[in-house]
Amino acid sequence: SYGLKPIVELTSALKLEEPAANHNGGQLHFGVDGYMYLFTGDGGKAGDPFGTFGNAQNKSTFLGKVLRIDVDGRSSDGKPYRIPPDNPFVSDPKARPEVYAYGVRNMWRCAVDRGDPVTKKGRGRIFCGDVGQNRFEEVDVIVKGGNYGWRAKEGFECYDTRLCHNSSLDDILPIFAYGRSVGKSVTGGFVYRGCESPNLNGLYIFGDFMNGRLMALQEDEKRNKWQKQDICIGSTKTCAFPRMISSYSKFIISFAEDEAGELYFLSTSYPSAYAPHGSLYKFIDPARRAPPGKCKYKPIPVKTKSKRILFVPRASKLLETVLELLNEPSTTKPLKKTSTPTAATPAAASQKGKKTPSTKIKASTAKPAPSGKKRQKIKAEAKPHKPKQEEKVARLDRTTPASPLPKNKSSHLTRTKKLLPKKAALGKEKQERRKKGRLSSSS
Repeated sequence: SYGLKPIVELTSALKLEEPAANHNGGQLHFGVDGYMYLFTGDGGKAGDPFGTFGNAQNKSTFLGKVLRIDVDGRSSDGKPYRIPPDNPFVSDPKARPEVYAYGVRNMWRCAVDRGDPVTKKGRGRIFCGDVGQNRFEEVDVIVKGGNYGWRAKEGFECYDTRLCHNSSLDDILPIFAYGRSVGKSVTGGFVYRGCESPNLNGLYIFGDFMNGRLMALQEDEKRNKWQKQDICIGSTKTCAFPRMISSYSKFIISFAEDEAGELYFLSTSYPSAYAPHGSLYKFIDPARRAPPGKCKYKPIPVKTKSKRILFVPRASKLLETVLELLNEPSTTKPLKKTSTPTAATPAAASQKGKKTPSTKIKASTAKPAPSGKKRQKIKAEAKPHKPKQEEKVARLDRTTPASPLPKNKSSHLTRTKKLLPKKAALGKEKQERRKKGRLSSSS
């Protein structure tokens, strides 16, 4: 909602030096508090091997963190953002003031819960999927100042035993973690708060990038736990995993929700976030649908601070140019109708519905054709006078000359020529018979 220019300024001011090419994080969004949250990876490589405790546990670096900033205004040192005054480490001289939470490995997709449509319960919670090293994938709810354990822990278990048993770790456990028998790379999703599928309300729906598994977590408030459920897609034949993944593209790269809270997921047919092709799917519960007419919502207009730039695709510009050329009146006069179909078609199409000299000629030729000099005179009068230059243009426009008469012996013209002598011979025979008849009658 803040436009392109401030975001460009922000990214140029918040530069992260990454020691490796992987683990770049996977989210940037605004919370319900109006602040911007940025989720960064630990810097790459295996096991976060940087420094004494790794980048994720080092609060003086941006890597392996959840950052929180205020983009409305500038700081005293000239940065295009301010530090929220309630950030947890503002008063810590050894920490970056932008740090909101730490100890994360590579959070791939995070989402803000918009809360229950009626009670607003759960509103503002931030859910993230944090990709594991080689044993566990986890789902976390972000808490201010929280330490999520990496590299000391992976999921619920220790990864670096020396750090894991440190009493000062005080890490926050994930709400759910699963091993490599279930999946290999978590893709964080959303809490469903839509209207069309009431049974899904309150479920945190997410997936696994590598094996295409779709899962849901249902909160048990009494025990303060989340219970896992598999999502059934299609009929009972495709409901059991892994058979259900045959009904959609397998590699789930992201989730999304629309203004009404309806949920979608995006996937590709091969394992790459840079795939040029993919598919978008919508979650619908066929077991229970909302009553007709209930799910009505009005899109909320978003006020932007940047200037609006209208986008006109090149394809539409090309189409406009083609249409203009087609609508322009022809500068050359219509050609005479010839026996060639390709030469006659454009002239007939361009002069549709107009009175032209050719129509007058057709009307005059409908009468019995005169013979001799009279016929030549009518042709001369009907032919419009053209300058020499226009005649050259007309000749050039005629792309295909009239085809010559066929020379095949079986043609109609050759047959009529052969029949004429026979008719003449038959006439002579009749005359001779008549003469003989007259002579016999006189005698």
